[in-house]
Amino acid sequence: MTRTAKTPFTRSSGNVFEDLQVPAPSEALAKSELAAFIAVALRSRRLTQTAAAQLLGIDQPKVSELLRGRLTRFSTERLLVFLLRLGRDVDIVVRGAPAGGRGTAPGRIHVRATAGRRQPAAAPLAEADAQ
Repeated sequence: MTRTAKTPFTRSSGNVFEDLQVPAPSEALAKSELAAFIAVALRSRRLTQTAAAQLLGIDQPKVSELLRGRLTRFSTERLLVFLLRLGRDVDIVVRGAPAGGRGTAPGRIHVRATAGRRQPAAAPLAEADAQ
């Protein structure tokens, strides 16, 4: 019986964009999570891309980009507006640093669905970047 060498691996940070060294990884993760919520909302309405475009106030090719995860032309704010146009409530909560504080460490961004709402698969929490 021969032993095979173990393949080295690196444990994930929990944010694939950070692992891939994408600039502003927490924003990229938050945008991808928001886009996933938009896709779920569009699927639940069974809209064509053309009908979705009319509802969102964009053209059909941009809907295609959005659904394919090509998000560089969409700001976080714009994605939030799309969710509002799809009848979703969006809550933004700002909290102070916990007791003992983070000092100069950046805050965190969390994108999640509330209980009873369908959440996109694999929507982990995002860490905010230092701005």
